[in-house]
Amino acid sequence: MTSKNPPRDNSPTPAPADPKRRHESLPGAAPKPAQEDPGATARIQAILASAGYRRADQDIDFLDRDSTRGVRLQMDYAKAEFLMQEHRVGQTIVVFGSARIGEPAAARQKVDALKALMASGTNDPGLARRLAVAERVLAKSAYYDVARDFARLVSTWNRAAYGPDLVVVTGGGPGIMEAANRGAFDVGANTVGFNIDLPHEQYPNPYVTPDLCFQFRYFAMRKLHFLLRAKALVAFPGGYGTFDELFEILTLVQTRKIRPIPVVLVGEKFWRRAVDFDFLVDEGVIDAEDRELFWFAETAADIWNGILKWYEASGTPLKHV
Repeated sequence: MTSKNPPRDNSPTPAPADPKRRHESLPGAAPKPAQEDPGATARIQAILASAGYRRADQDIDFLDRDSTRGVRLQMDYAKAEFLMQEHRVGQTIVVFGSARIGEPAAARQKVDALKALMASGTNDPGLARRLAVAERVLAKSAYYDVARDFARLVSTWNRAAYGPDLVVVTGGGPGIMEAANRGAFDVGANTVGFNIDLPHEQYPNPYVTPDLCFQFRYFAMRKLHFLLRAKALVAFPGGYGTFDELFEILTLVQTRKIRPIPVVLVGEKFWRRAVDFDFLVDEGVIDAEDRELFWFAETAADIWNGILKWYEASGTPLKHV
């Protein structure tokens, strides 16, 4: 009667192979020796130096081609999305505003310096205009403190109520953007900066959370990330960049490409002079209801309380998700 059990293998179990090193090198671990072909070394060096031999993900020239734009767009989106998820950024309050509206003390110093130049009798025909502009920027520098106070309010409310979920987001630059990031920084909260790569050198402001300060190649991906988690937009006085972001969001809400969100314009006097919304209604290029997609505010408390009331009125109070 034969046994159904297979014969036992008494050979010892080999040790696991080293994940990287080998005892014997594989063929190709060394270049072809010059004694076998005197020209081999030079030809190998030419191959190693050629663009074709570079690994694709390390070949910057290849990644910069027009034909690889799709890959770059994906990378621009994916990196920010990965880190936002990793840091549990679920909802955002987006703050826009001029990079030129800085701290009141710095604005005052600029005015004083220009006044001193005027008093010295400097022959500069444009000096009077520069001083007038500097004085208007000084007047608006109060909004730096408003933006900073507002971000403190949002970040303190979020941490007290729900934990690290609702985060203040800006374009990561100076001025009003710096003020908002700084307000969150003041209370130890994470804060996001969506910087953009420009032809000239620029630096992010120092108050953005390091792992949440992104440098986008494409404005399109930057705009997408501004809106992906946005629960409100707060627009302070600003220039082309502020107008660009503001009107894009108003258009998306107007057409219901996105769900309506609170849109607050800070500084009614500035905004009513900069854009005649009533004129647009009277001209029939927007409807009266489109004028109701935003409201004006002046103080940090007014901005934040208005946002909270908007969500209460919508039947979906602002809360952790």
